[in-house]
Amino acid sequence: MTSVNVDQLSSTDSDSAPLLETKKLTRHFRVGRGLSRKMLHAVDDVDLTIGRQEIVALAGESGSGKSTIARLLAGVYKPTDGEIYYQGQALSSMRSRRDQLAYRSDVPMVFQDPFSSLNPAFRVSHGILRSLKLHRTDLTRSQRYDEAERVVEAVGLAPAGEIMHRYPYELSGGQRQRIGFAQALAHKPKLILADEPVSMLDVSIRIGLLNLMAELRRSEGVSFLYITHDIASARYVADRLVIMYAGHIVESGPTESVLANPKHPYTDLLLGAVPDPRAPLTAAVEGDTGEPPKVIDPTPGCRFRWRCPLVVDECHHITPTRRRLGDNHDAACHVAQPDPGEENLAAR
Repeated sequence: MTSVNVDQLSSTDSDSAPLLETKKLTRHFRVGRGLSRKMLHAVDDVDLTIGRQEIVALAGESGSGKSTIARLLAGVYKPTDGEIYYQGQALSSMRSRRDQLAYRSDVPMVFQDPFSSLNPAFRVSHGILRSLKLHRTDLTRSQRYDEAERVVEAVGLAPAGEIMHRYPYELSGGQRQRIGFAQALAHKPKLILADEPVSMLDVSIRIGLLNLMAELRRSEGVSFLYITHDIASARYVADRLVIMYAGHIVESGPTESVLANPKHPYTDLLLGAVPDPRAPLTAAVEGDTGEPPKVIDPTPGCRFRWRCPLVVDECHHITPTRRRLGDNHDAACHVAQPDPGEENLAAR
Protein backbone atom coordinates (compact mmCIF):
# COMPACT_ATOMS: atom_id res chain seq x y z
CA MET A 1 0.00 0.00 0.00
CA THR A 2 1.46 3.38 -0.96
CA SER A 3 2.06 6.13 1.57
CA VAL A 4 -0.12 9.22 1.27
CA ASN A 5 1.05 12.56 2.62
CA VAL A 6 -1.68 14.15 4.73
CA ASP A 7 -0.66 17.56 3.38
CA GLN A 8 -1.48 16.40 -0.17
CA LEU A 9 -5.15 15.59 0.39
CA SER A 10 -7.38 17.37 -2.12
CA SER A 11 -9.33 20.27 -0.72
CA THR A 12 -12.56 18.59 -1.82
CA ASP A 13 -11.85 15.39 0.13
CA SER A 14 -10.54 17.29 3.13
CA ASP A 15 -13.52 19.59 3.36
CA SER A 16 -16.23 16.97 2.80
CA ALA A 17 -14.87 14.32 5.21
CA PRO A 18 -15.14 14.54 9.01
CA LEU A 19 -12.00 15.76 10.73
CA LEU A 20 -11.57 12.36 12.37
CA GLU A 21 -13.64 9.21 12.13
CA THR A 22 -13.32 5.64 13.38
CA LYS A 23 -15.03 2.60 11.92
CA LYS A 24 -15.32 -0.64 13.92
CA LEU A 25 -12.29 0.45 15.96
CA THR A 26 -11.22 -2.44 18.20
CA ARG A 27 -8.39 -3.02 20.66
CA HIS A 28 -7.82 -6.25 22.58
CA PHE A 29 -5.04 -7.08 25.02
CA ARG A 30 -3.69 -10.52 25.91
CA VAL A 31 -3.74 -11.28 29.63
CA GLY A 32 -2.33 -14.29 31.43
CA ARG A 33 0.14 -16.90 30.17
CA GLY A 34 0.08 -20.36 28.71
CA LEU A 35 -3.20 -22.22 29.07
CA SER A 36 -4.64 -19.39 31.16
CA ARG A 37 -4.10 -16.79 28.43
CA LYS A 38 -7.24 -14.82 27.69
CA MET A 39 -8.23 -11.69 25.77
CA LEU A 40 -9.30 -8.43 27.37
CA HIS A 41 -11.72 -6.51 25.13
CA ALA A 42 -10.83 -2.91 25.98
CA VAL A 43 -12.56 -1.39 22.93
CA ASP A 44 -14.97 -3.16 20.56
CA ASP A 45 -16.47 -1.94 17.26
CA VAL A 46 -16.38 1.78 18.05
CA ASP A 47 -17.75 4.18 15.44
CA LEU A 48 -16.87 7.74 16.42
CA THR A 49 -16.93 10.99 14.45
CA ILE A 50 -15.39 14.36 15.36
CA GLY A 51 -16.12 17.38 13.20
CA ARG A 52 -14.14 20.55 12.65
CA GLN A 53 -14.18 23.01 15.55
CA GLU A 54 -16.29 20.61 17.59
CA ILE A 55 -15.94 19.54 21.22
CA VAL A 56 -16.98 15.93 21.72
CA ALA A 57 -17.11 14.55 25.27
CA LEU A 58 -16.45 10.83 25.75
CA ALA A 59 -17.85 9.85 29.15
CA GLY A 60 -18.10 6.70 31.22
CA GLU A 61 -16.83 4.93 34.31
CA SER A 62 -13.20 4.04 34.91
CA GLY A 63 -12.31 0.99 32.84
CA SER A 64 -14.90 1.66 30.15
CA GLY A 65 -12.24 2.11 27.43
CA LYS A 66 -12.15 5.91 27.14
CA SER A 67 -8.38 6.32 27.57
CA THR A 68 -7.71 3.35 25.30
CA ILE A 69 -9.58 5.16 22.52
CA ALA A 70 -7.48 8.28 23.12
CA ARG A 71 -4.27 6.26 22.86
CA LEU A 72 -5.49 4.57 19.70
CA LEU A 73 -6.21 7.96 18.13
CA ALA A 74 -2.83 9.28 19.29
CA GLY A 75 -1.00 6.33 17.76
CA VAL A 76 0.25 4.98 21.08
CA TYR A 77 -1.64 1.71 20.45
CA LYS A 78 -2.28 -0.02 17.14
CA PRO A 79 -5.85 -1.18 16.51
CA THR A 80 -6.57 -4.88 16.73
CA ASP A 81 -9.22 -4.31 14.07
CA GLY A 82 -11.05 -1.44 12.42
CA GLU A 83 -9.70 1.79 11.02
CA ILE A 84 -9.10 5.43 11.94
CA TYR A 85 -9.65 8.04 9.23
CA TYR A 86 -8.14 11.51 9.45
CA GLN A 87 -9.67 14.00 7.00
CA GLY A 88 -10.88 11.03 4.97
CA GLN A 89 -7.49 9.28 4.85
CA ALA A 90 -6.89 5.95 6.62
CA LEU A 91 -4.10 6.12 9.18
CA SER A 92 -2.89 2.68 8.10
CA SER A 93 -1.88 4.19 4.76
CA MET A 94 0.37 6.77 6.41
CA ARG A 95 3.59 4.74 6.45
CA SER A 96 6.39 7.30 6.18
CA ARG A 97 7.87 9.11 9.17
CA ARG A 98 6.88 12.43 7.58
CA ASP A 99 3.24 11.41 7.35
CA GLN A 100 3.19 10.10 10.92
CA LEU A 101 4.81 13.27 12.29
CA ALA A 102 2.30 15.38 10.35
CA TYR A 103 -0.60 13.45 11.90
CA ARG A 104 0.84 13.62 15.43
CA SER A 105 1.36 17.34 14.95
CA ASP A 106 -2.28 17.77 13.99
CA VAL A 107 -3.61 15.45 16.76
CA PRO A 108 -1.59 15.91 19.98
CA MET A 109 -2.63 14.70 23.42
CA VAL A 110 -2.97 16.40 26.82
CA PHE A 111 -2.58 13.92 29.65
CA GLN A 112 -4.50 13.51 32.87
CA ASP A 113 -1.69 14.05 35.39
CA PRO A 114 -0.18 17.57 35.28
CA PHE A 115 2.42 16.53 37.86
CA SER A 116 4.07 13.79 35.82
CA SER A 117 3.51 15.04 32.25
CA LEU A 118 6.27 17.68 32.54
CA ASN A 119 9.93 16.78 33.01
CA PRO A 120 11.00 18.22 36.40
CA ALA A 121 14.63 18.50 35.26
CA PHE A 122 13.88 21.11 32.59
CA ARG A 123 12.34 24.54 32.54
CA VAL A 124 8.78 24.88 31.27
CA SER A 125 10.04 26.26 27.95
CA HIS A 126 11.89 23.02 27.12
CA GLY A 127 8.91 20.92 26.08
CA ILE A 128 7.25 23.72 24.08
CA LEU A 129 10.44 24.62 22.19
CA ARG A 130 11.19 20.95 21.55
CA SER A 131 7.72 20.47 20.06
CA LEU A 132 8.21 23.48 17.84
CA LYS A 133 11.62 22.26 16.66
CA LEU A 134 10.27 18.80 15.83
CA HIS A 135 6.93 19.68 14.25
CA ARG A 136 7.43 23.17 12.80
CA THR A 137 10.74 23.00 11.02
CA ASP A 138 10.05 26.17 9.02
CA LEU A 139 10.60 28.38 12.09
CA THR A 140 13.95 29.91 13.01
CA ARG A 141 15.24 29.76 16.58
CA SER A 142 14.00 33.26 17.41
CA GLN A 143 10.65 32.56 15.76
CA ARG A 144 10.27 29.41 17.85
CA TYR A 145 10.77 31.40 21.03
CA ASP A 146 8.27 34.04 19.92
CA GLU A 147 5.74 31.31 19.09
CA ALA A 148 6.37 29.65 22.47
CA GLU A 149 5.54 32.93 24.22
CA ARG A 150 2.41 33.29 22.08
CA VAL A 151 0.99 29.86 22.98
CA VAL A 152 1.79 30.35 26.68
CA GLU A 153 -0.15 33.60 26.64
CA ALA A 154 -2.92 31.92 24.61
CA VAL A 155 -3.54 29.46 27.48
CA GLY A 156 -3.86 32.30 29.97
CA LEU A 157 -0.37 32.39 31.55
CA ALA A 158 1.38 35.75 31.79
CA PRO A 159 3.94 37.15 31.69
CA ALA A 160 4.93 34.42 29.27
CA GLY A 161 8.66 35.05 29.47
CA GLU A 162 8.69 34.65 33.24
CA ILE A 163 6.49 31.54 33.20
CA MET A 164 8.68 29.84 30.59
CA HIS A 165 11.78 30.21 32.75
CA ARG A 166 10.22 28.45 35.72
CA TYR A 167 10.58 24.77 36.59
CA PRO A 168 7.43 22.63 36.86
CA TYR A 169 7.64 22.49 40.68
CA GLU A 170 7.25 26.27 40.73
CA LEU A 171 3.81 26.05 39.10
CA SER A 172 0.44 25.04 40.51
CA GLY A 173 -1.45 22.03 39.14
CA GLY A 174 -3.70 24.25 37.06
CA GLN A 175 -0.73 26.13 35.61
CA ARG A 176 1.01 22.88 34.73
CA GLN A 177 -2.06 21.64 32.90
CA ARG A 178 -2.22 24.92 30.98
CA ILE A 179 1.39 24.32 29.95
CA GLY A 180 0.27 20.92 28.69
CA PHE A 181 -2.29 22.68 26.49
CA ALA A 182 0.41 25.14 25.38
CA GLN A 183 2.66 22.26 24.28
CA ALA A 184 -0.20 20.80 22.26
CA LEU A 185 -1.08 24.20 20.82
CA ALA A 186 2.51 24.72 19.67
CA HIS A 187 1.91 22.09 16.97
CA LYS A 188 -0.85 24.21 15.39
CA PRO A 189 -3.21 21.25 15.91
CA LYS A 190 -6.59 20.55 14.39
CA LEU A 191 -7.70 18.19 17.17
CA ILE A 192 -6.52 17.93 20.79
CA LEU A 193 -7.10 14.69 22.69
CA ALA A 194 -7.73 15.81 26.28
CA ASP A 195 -7.65 12.74 28.56
CA GLU A 196 -9.44 13.79 31.77
CA PRO A 197 -7.43 17.05 31.91
CA VAL A 198 -9.26 18.44 34.97
CA SER A 199 -9.84 15.32 37.07
CA MET A 200 -6.73 15.81 39.25
CA LEU A 201 -7.27 19.53 39.80
CA ASP A 202 -9.12 21.34 42.56
CA VAL A 203 -12.79 21.90 41.82
CA SER A 204 -12.28 25.65 42.11
CA ILE A 205 -9.92 25.77 39.11
CA ARG A 206 -11.54 23.18 36.84
CA ILE A 207 -13.91 25.72 35.32
CA GLY A 208 -10.93 27.76 34.13
CA LEU A 209 -9.57 24.81 32.12
CA LEU A 210 -12.99 24.09 30.61
CA ASN A 211 -13.31 27.74 29.60
CA LEU A 212 -9.82 27.50 28.10
CA MET A 213 -10.91 24.63 25.86
CA ALA A 214 -13.91 26.61 24.65
CA GLU A 215 -11.73 29.68 24.04
CA LEU A 216 -9.10 27.69 22.09
CA ARG A 217 -11.86 26.26 19.92
CA ARG A 218 -13.01 29.81 19.17
CA SER A 219 -9.63 31.52 18.77
CA GLU A 220 -7.48 28.73 17.31
CA GLY A 221 -10.14 26.74 15.44
CA VAL A 222 -9.17 23.51 17.18
CA SER A 223 -11.48 20.57 17.93
CA PHE A 224 -11.39 18.55 21.16
CA LEU A 225 -12.07 15.01 22.22
CA TYR A 226 -12.72 15.62 25.91
CA ILE A 227 -12.51 12.40 27.91
CA THR A 228 -14.20 12.55 31.28
CA HIS A 229 -16.23 10.70 33.90
CA ASP A 230 -17.85 13.98 34.98
CA ILE A 231 -21.21 14.48 33.27
CA ALA A 232 -21.52 18.03 34.64
CA SER A 233 -18.31 19.22 32.97
CA ALA A 234 -19.29 17.48 29.72
CA ARG A 235 -22.58 19.36 29.76
CA TYR A 236 -20.77 22.63 30.33
CA VAL A 237 -18.31 22.41 27.45
CA ALA A 238 -19.28 19.75 24.87
CA ASP A 239 -21.36 19.97 21.69
CA ARG A 240 -21.91 16.22 21.57
CA LEU A 241 -21.82 13.57 24.27
CA VAL A 242 -20.72 9.97 23.69
CA ILE A 243 -21.32 7.43 26.48
CA MET A 244 -19.08 4.34 26.80
CA TYR A 245 -19.63 1.20 28.80
CA ALA A 246 -17.35 -1.87 28.91
CA GLY A 247 -15.66 -1.10 25.60
CA HIS A 248 -18.84 -0.24 23.68
CA ILE A 249 -20.41 3.09 22.78
CA VAL A 250 -23.92 2.76 24.19
CA GLU A 251 -25.34 6.22 23.45
CA SER A 252 -24.40 9.37 21.57
CA GLY A 253 -25.98 12.60 20.45
CA PRO A 254 -26.17 16.35 21.10
CA THR A 255 -25.23 16.91 24.73
CA GLU A 256 -28.51 18.50 25.82
CA SER A 257 -30.53 15.84 24.01
CA VAL A 258 -28.68 12.96 25.67
CA LEU A 259 -28.91 14.49 29.14
CA ALA A 260 -32.51 15.70 28.87
CA ASN A 261 -33.82 12.54 27.21
CA PRO A 262 -31.43 9.63 27.87
CA LYS A 263 -32.24 6.49 25.92
CA HIS A 264 -29.87 3.96 27.48
CA PRO A 265 -30.32 2.73 31.08
CA TYR A 266 -26.60 3.24 31.71
CA THR A 267 -26.88 6.93 30.85
CA ASP A 268 -29.73 7.10 33.36
CA LEU A 269 -27.42 5.48 35.92
CA LEU A 270 -24.68 8.05 35.29
CA LEU A 271 -27.13 10.91 35.64
CA GLY A 272 -28.52 9.39 38.84
CA ALA A 273 -25.01 9.26 40.28
CA VAL A 274 -24.56 13.03 39.97
CA PRO A 275 -24.85 14.42 43.53
CA ASP A 276 -28.06 16.29 44.28
CA PRO A 277 -27.79 18.61 47.31
CA ARG A 278 -31.54 18.26 47.85
CA ALA A 279 -31.46 14.46 48.11
CA PRO A 280 -31.04 12.55 51.41
CA LEU A 281 -27.48 11.42 52.11
CA THR A 282 -28.62 7.79 52.16
CA ALA A 283 -30.27 7.91 48.73
CA ALA A 284 -29.07 5.17 46.39
CA VAL A 285 -28.98 5.14 42.64
CA GLU A 286 -32.06 3.26 41.46
CA GLY A 287 -31.28 0.21 39.36
CA ASP A 288 -27.55 0.05 40.19
CA THR A 289 -27.33 -3.57 41.32
CA GLY A 290 -23.77 -4.57 40.46
CA GLU A 291 -20.28 -3.73 39.31
CA PRO A 292 -18.98 -3.17 35.76
CA PRO A 293 -18.26 -6.48 34.00
CA LYS A 294 -14.81 -7.95 33.53
CA VAL A 295 -14.42 -7.63 29.78
CA ILE A 296 -12.20 -10.71 29.44
CA ASP A 297 -13.46 -13.03 26.70
CA PRO A 298 -16.99 -11.58 26.97
CA THR A 299 -19.94 -13.58 25.68
CA PRO A 300 -22.53 -12.15 23.26
CA GLY A 301 -25.22 -9.99 24.76
CA CYS A 302 -25.51 -6.54 26.26
CA ARG A 303 -22.62 -5.92 28.64
CA PHE A 304 -24.83 -3.81 30.86
CA ARG A 305 -27.41 -6.56 31.39
CA TRP A 306 -26.16 -7.52 34.87
CA ARG A 307 -26.90 -4.03 36.19
CA CYS A 308 -29.87 -3.07 34.03
CA PRO A 309 -33.33 -2.70 35.60
CA LEU A 310 -34.97 -3.12 32.16
CA VAL A 311 -33.22 -6.31 31.06
CA VAL A 312 -35.14 -8.75 28.83
CA ASP A 313 -34.20 -12.20 27.56
CA GLU A 314 -32.84 -10.81 24.28
CA CYS A 315 -30.23 -8.82 26.24
CA HIS A 316 -28.53 -12.06 27.38
CA HIS A 317 -27.97 -13.44 23.88
CA ILE A 318 -27.71 -10.63 21.34
CA THR A 319 -25.31 -7.71 21.48
CA PRO A 320 -27.36 -4.58 20.67
CA THR A 321 -26.27 -2.25 17.88
CA ARG A 322 -26.75 1.49 17.88
CA ARG A 323 -30.05 2.71 16.43
CA ARG A 324 -31.28 6.21 15.60
CA LEU A 325 -33.82 7.09 18.30
CA GLY A 326 -33.96 10.86 18.01
CA ASP A 327 -32.55 13.85 16.15
CA ASN A 328 -28.89 12.78 15.68
CA HIS A 329 -29.34 10.77 18.87
CA ASP A 330 -28.71 7.03 18.94
CA ALA A 331 -28.34 4.24 21.49
CA ALA A 332 -27.41 0.56 21.62
CA CYS A 333 -30.30 -0.89 23.62
CA HIS A 334 -32.93 -3.52 22.82
CA VAL A 335 -35.66 -1.85 24.89
CA ALA A 336 -34.96 1.85 24.21
CA GLN A 337 -37.86 3.61 22.53
CA PRO A 338 -37.46 6.13 19.67
CA ASP A 339 -38.85 9.62 19.76
CA PRO A 340 -42.19 10.11 17.95
CA GLY A 341 -41.58 10.23 14.23
CA GLU A 342 -38.27 8.34 14.44
CA GLU A 343 -39.73 4.81 14.44
CA ASN A 344 -38.76 4.07 10.83
CA LEU A 345 -35.17 5.22 11.36
CA ALA A 346 -34.87 3.15 14.53
CA ALA A 347 -35.92 0.03 12.66
CA ARG A 348 -33.06 0.33 10.16
